[in-house]
Amino acid sequence: MCSRQTDRMGDILATEADLLGMIKEFLKFEDFEDTIHSFDKECKSKGKLVSKPQGSALRDYKTLNIQKDLLSSFDDGDHKVFFELWTENIPSEVKDTDPEAQSLEFYLHIHFTIYPLRRHPGRHDRAEFEERISFFKQYLETRGAALSQTTKFLPYYALPFVPNPTVHPSFKDLFQDSWIPQLKDKLEHFLSVTLKPSNTPRLLNLYKEGGRSTKDTIQQLQLQLVESDRRTASYVRKYNKMQADYHNLIGITAELVDSLEATVSGKMISPEYLQSVCVRLFSSQMRQSVVQSTDFTRPGTGYYSMSPYDDGYASSMLRASIAPPRSKEVPMLPSLDYVKLKKDLCEGPDRLRSLLLQALRWRLTRSLPGEQRDTVLQAYISNDVLEHYSTKQKSVLHLMRSKSEIVRQYMARLINAFASLAEGRVYLSQTPILLKLLTEALRTEEKESLTRENVLVALQRLSLRRSQQTPMIADDLIGWLVDELQDSDCLSDYTLEYAAALLMNLCLRTKGKRKCAENAKHVLKVLTDLLGHENHEIRPYVNGALYSILCIPSVRQEAKEMSVEEILRCYSKEENPDLNRQIEFIIKQLNSAEEEGPESDDEEEEDDNDEDLMEADPDTEEVLQPQPRELCGESLLTTEYLGIMTNMAKSKRKTSPLQRTSIDEPLQRPVTPSSHRNVGAVDYRSSEGGSLPPSRHNSRPPSRSGSRPSTADSLRHSIDSECGRLSQESELEGPYEGRARKGHSQEEHNGHTASGGL
Repeated sequence: MCSRQTDRMGDILATEADLLGMIKEFLKFEDFEDTIHSFDKECKSKGKLVSKPQGSALRDYKTLNIQKDLLSSFDDGDHKVFFELWTENIPSEVKDTDPEAQSLEFYLHIHFTIYPLRRHPGRHDRAEFEERISFFKQYLETRGAALSQTTKFLPYYALPFVPNPTVHPSFKDLFQDSWIPQLKDKLEHFLSVTLKPSNTPRLLNLYKEGGRSTKDTIQQLQLQLVESDRRTASYVRKYNKMQADYHNLIGITAELVDSLEATVSGKMISPEYLQSVCVRLFSSQMRQSVVQSTDFTRPGTGYYSMSPYDDGYASSMLRASIAPPRSKEVPMLPSLDYVKLKKDLCEGPDRLRSLLLQALRWRLTRSLPGEQRDTVLQAYISNDVLEHYSTKQKSVLHLMRSKSEIVRQYMARLINAFASLAEGRVYLSQTPILLKLLTEALRTEEKESLTRENVLVALQRLSLRRSQQTPMIADDLIGWLVDELQDSDCLSDYTLEYAAALLMNLCLRTKGKRKCAENAKHVLKVLTDLLGHENHEIRPYVNGALYSILCIPSVRQEAKEMSVEEILRCYSKEENPDLNRQIEFIIKQLNSAEEEGPESDDEEEEDDNDEDLMEADPDTEEVLQPQPRELCGESLLTTEYLGIMTNMAKSKRKTSPLQRTSIDEPLQRPVTPSSHRNVGAVDYRSSEGGSLPPSRHNSRPPSRSGSRPSTADSLRHSIDSECGRLSQESELEGPYEGRARKGHSQEEHNGHTASGGL
């Protein structure tokens, strides 16, 4: 036992002496002469041993061994050992930036690749050579890719694909006797310069190497994570789109097989049935074009001879092939300490506030649709994450008035995420101060700022609920919208579309119509000007607003004095049947003699547009990026705010099915652009007001400066243009997901729409 203690004490003293020696070496390197004198004196008085500096000799010995091992591996053709030593000992700043090092590394890869051919010409191990070729290919596709633009290296990129490089004229220099000695001389010179021992103290080297390696690793992992997230989101969108198309086609195929079996029994296929199949076969943007361009009243003649099958057997097999699998358990996200979280949101620094708002939004938007997302939303609501029940003077919602633009923006994004879900809209509608904060931001934020865009989208989605329409109208939001739309050329397509849709929703209410009647001439002027706007996406909302307000006699009188009917007739000359029918409805309303109906704003009416409008939450415009070693997103929540497991799943409310009406009938229920695009020819109706059916010019909002392409070109064009969209997506932060292609001219747009079909 005493012997072990003696050995341990000896190790401690040796380590202590070595450490004191490193300290003295550092002080000497920095010329702290007085400090060294005091250091030596105090160590001597305390009986501390100070080892003599041996760093230089040790480093020389270590460097010499590394050089010998590299050169030995070069001679033996051992590429694995060589490049392992090369990676560990050649500084990354030299390997990645020094042209001489990059050139030498390229030729070294060639040397190790052709080594079997030089060592055993004519009888080399084919498997070994293939392995080296594969290793060389991997290098060319990664580190060597940067040299592909250099002329002298370009021929060697064909080396992996040449069956016998020894006889190929492009590579004859590689097999000359002088090539390897010359390459080895270059390697020796490079190693002697690069691995030359420095006089840097060991203490400083330890500090530098430890901190740098950790920082480099974290930065590399962060870059890999961002790239992986981007690829994953892209693959998920493509997969979901392909799966949805596949299921749709199999379902239609099953019905067609049923129909073929029925013809064997002498049953006829009706034109209406064929029309319904085509409506389902094509995307919602193309349905009307295809249906109108196809004559279903000319059924084929004659029958094909078919073998008898049991009734419906084949189609049943097809349907069985796409039967949904048994539902798998979806993991629940960890519960959070919402008390601490809300406290930091109210009292923390702006940077932390922004990161928390971002993390809360990501948890909601990146959760899996269904039980997982419902549980996240229910946890937010039950813990009152926005503090709408709070009696404090400043709650989380008051972050909309923060002095930091980033905090305001990320607060608006979180509110928009809540407004994208039906239950979220119910929660927001119970907060009286919310509309005041949003309309205040709408009027004060800069045009085209991300904060104002998210506020506008949130308000538009909240306008699906009658309880929110009334205070919006009372706050003169209609007047603000009309003034904004007057200068439509200064608005992005996205802002223009949601502003027009919000205006239409408010005009469906009796109070909204009367508000428009107060300045009827101005409102009519703006709406008729918008009919000629190049963005056809706003047509259904402009037409709907016109149709609604024209039920007021004073507005009709003003419209007649302004010759609105003649203006509408000008637009009806366009080769667009949908638009023409909508305009006919507006003209009919204009010329009606009906008196204004009774006010229905006080009537109890259920909000039955309860669909979720959430889509994948992309990060293409995330202005807030984490700094090195800074927690963000889910890692921030689960590291700093992990709470007791309180998550409880909640059954989702059943929504009323959407009513299908004729495309000729006017829209008479509030809509949002995402749901309007998704339902295509589906209309909404209520007891008051109305607007017109959706146009066929339905596509996603593009970039701020771009124009939308036609979506009624052909089936192939439709599939190509939509293959990147998630099948279940509607719209969360539309301007960021849907901003895409530019290009089609107005003539192309109208041409595609007029031709339609295939």
